[in-house]
Amino acid sequence: MDPKHASDAFSDPLLAFRRLIVVVAVDAVVLLVLASLLDRFTLDGAGAAIGASLLIGVLNALVFPTLARLTLPLSVLTLGLAAVVVNAILVAFAIDLVPGAEIRGLAEAIVVTLALTLSTSATSALLAIDDDESWYRNVVRVQSRGRETVNRTNVPGVLFLEIDGLAHEVLERAIAAENAPTLAAWIERGSHRLHRWETDWSSQTGACQAGLLHGDNDDMPAFRWWEKERGAPIVTNHPKDAVEIERRHSDGRGLLHADGASRANILSGDAAHSMLTMSTVLTRRRPIGRDYAAYFARPYATLKTLNAVVAEFFRERWAAISQRRRDERPRIDRDRRYALVRAWATVIQLDLQVAAVVGDLLAGRPVVYTTFLAYDEVAHHSGIERPDTLAVLRKVDRQIARISKAAAEAPRPYRLVVLADHGQSQGATFLQRYGYSLQELVDKACDSASTYASSGDGAEASAYMGASMTELDRDQTPVTRALGATAEKLDLAHPARDGGAGRTPGEDLPEVAVMASGCLGLISFPREPGRMTLERIEALHPTLIEELRAHDGVGFLLVDSERNGALAIGAGGVNRLERGEVLGADPLAPFGPNAARHVLRTHRFPHCPDIVVNSTVWHEPTEVAAFEELVGSHGGMGGPQSFPFVLAPADLEWPGEEVVGAEAVHRIFRGWLAGLGQDAYADGATSSDAPGSSSSAATPGASSAS
Repeated sequence: MDPKHASDAFSDPLLAFRRLIVVVAVDAVVLLVLASLLDRFTLDGAGAAIGASLLIGVLNALVFPTLARLTLPLSVLTLGLAAVVVNAILVAFAIDLVPGAEIRGLAEAIVVTLALTLSTSATSALLAIDDDESWYRNVVRVQSRGRETVNRTNVPGVLFLEIDGLAHEVLERAIAAENAPTLAAWIERGSHRLHRWETDWSSQTGACQAGLLHGDNDDMPAFRWWEKERGAPIVTNHPKDAVEIERRHSDGRGLLHADGASRANILSGDAAHSMLTMSTVLTRRRPIGRDYAAYFARPYATLKTLNAVVAEFFRERWAAISQRRRDERPRIDRDRRYALVRAWATVIQLDLQVAAVVGDLLAGRPVVYTTFLAYDEVAHHSGIERPDTLAVLRKVDRQIARISKAAAEAPRPYRLVVLADHGQSQGATFLQRYGYSLQELVDKACDSASTYASSGDGAEASAYMGASMTELDRDQTPVTRALGATAEKLDLAHPARDGGAGRTPGEDLPEVAVMASGCLGLISFPREPGRMTLERIEALHPTLIEELRAHDGVGFLLVDSERNGALAIGAGGVNRLERGEVLGADPLAPFGPNAARHVLRTHRFPHCPDIVVNSTVWHEPTEVAAFEELVGSHGGMGGPQSFPFVLAPADLEWPGEEVVGAEAVHRIFRGWLAGLGQDAYADGATSSDAPGSSSSAATPGASSAS
C-alpha cells in the first residue's frame, strides 16, 4: 500500500471503529475459549468476555505505557519479556474488575496475554492489514502525532543508512540473487547508483566511522591497540575509549554537527541528538528513556518483539545445528548466549533504531546517520554469504524500504544514501588452520611469562546491549541501579565501567601485548618505551621476526628499522616503504596497488604497534585467516573486507577516479550536504550557521521523499 493511502486508511475514524468492533469480538471469543481450557480462569458468559476484552484494550491504551516506562530497563535487559509480564499483570487486573470474570495466577494471565496478541495479529491479517501496514500505523502514525508545528522546508535532508560489514561485491551478488530487493529496485529504476570505495588498512568500524563522520581517522591502527603512555589498550567499542577517540578526532563540525542525529554508531559525528552511540552513552543530554519508551511502551511492540526474539533465538540454534550436520566449513562454535546476542542485534536494536530514525525524519532533522549492525554480527559467526546471513540482509533491506516510505511524512524532502563502512572476508581462522593462536606463537618465540591478549570474537552486539543499559542508567532509578549490578555480573552491560583495558589499576605491565582485529595482529612490548625498532626486537627476542615472516599464515609484518625505516617483511622479500625499494618478492603485491600507501600511513601513526601482522590472503576462493574466532572478519587487508560501497541518489556526484580512504568519502558527503543547500556544510561555514541559529531559517514548502 502506498504510504499516503495507508495514512488515509488509518486516520479514517469509521474504519478504525470497524476494526475495533472486530478485534473486540474476536478477543472475546478467544477469552471464552481460554476460560474453557484454563482451570483458574473463569468467565460468566459472552457479556463478561466482551467486557473483559474492552477493558483490557482501554487499560493497554491508557495505563500500560506508564507501567512500561517505569520498568523500561528491565524490558531492555530481558529482550522484552518483562513488558509481557507487566502486561499480563494488567490483563489480570482488568479481568478481575469485570463482574463474572476471574483469573487466579500469573501464568494464566501470561497465557491470556500471549493468546490475545496472537488473535489480534490473526485478525489484522484477515482484515488484509499486512505487517508493513501494521508497522506503519503503530510506528509512523503514532510518531506523527503532535508534530504539526514542525517547520517545513524545501532544503533536502540526507539520511545515511550504513549496513555494517557489507562488501561491494557481496551486495552486487545479493542484488542479482534478489536478496536486497529494495536496493535492487532503486538501481533498476535509475534513482540510485552503486559506487565502490577502498578503506584504509584498518578496515573496521572505529577507524572507518572516524573518517566518515569526522573526516579524521589518523592514528587509529586497529579496532583495539596498546598505548604505552597510558599503560593500557584502547578498545573502540568501549564507551570510555570511544569518548577519548572522539575527543581526539572531533573538531566540533563533524558530519552531523548541524542539528543531526546519530543512531547506533560508534562515534557521534558531533550530533546534537544521539542514541545507542558509544561515544555519547556516558553523556546526559536529556532523559534517554524517551527514545526507548517510544518503542517499548506499546503492547504491539513489546509482544511482537518477544515473539521475534524467540523466533530468532531458535532460528540461530537451527542454523548452527545445520552447519554442523552439513559439515559446512569454515565454521565456529555458536552457543546459546550468542543466540541471545544475535536476537538483540537482529530484532531489538534494529527495531529501536528504525523507530528512532523515523522520529528523526518526522522531526525534519537535516542529516541522520545510523548503523545497521545485524548483517555484520551474523556474518561474523555464520559466514558472509551463508543462507541465514542473507536472510538477515533481506530483513535489513525491508527496514530500509519502511524508512523510505516513512520519509513521505517528513516536513522536508530526504535523500537516502545506503553505504557500508567496510566489508568482510571469509576463511578458517588462524587457530583452526594451525592448531595454535597468534598469541601462542608469539609467547613461544618470546618465551614470555606475562602476555596480555585481547580479541573481540564479534562482540559488537553485546557491547551495544551494554551501551543501552548505560544510557538507561543515566536516570539512576532504583530499577536501573539494581539491573546495572545484575547485568555486570552477567557480563552483559556497562562496558563503560571498566577502563576499556581489561586490567586492574596498578597491575604490573605485561611483557607482551598481542591484540587481534580480524586478520590484523598487533604486537607491542609495553615495558619498552617508545616504538621498538627491528634491531631492538631482534636483540631481545632473536627468533620472533623470523618465525613470523616465515609462517604460512602471515602475509607480511610491518616493523621500523633504525637503518631502513618502515619495512614490510614477507617470507620471500622485503618492501622498504620509505625508500621505494623492494628486495625479492614484494610481500604487499597480493594486497593490491594501494597496499604500500596504506601500510606507510599506519607506520607514521604515533601509536603504531611495535609489530603489525597481516594474515596471508589466499585466492580461489579468496580467504584470510582471522586472529579471532570469526568465520567472516575484517580489520586488515585481503579480499572484500577493504571494499565497501556507497549507494547514492543518481544526481549526487561521485568522483570519476578511485576513492580511497574514509576521509575522502567524508569530503564527498560534506560536498553533497552543501550542494543540497545545507549552508552549515559549505566551505567557510561556522557553527553559527547551524540550524536553529539566527542565521538559519526554514523555507516554507511542500515535502516529498527522494
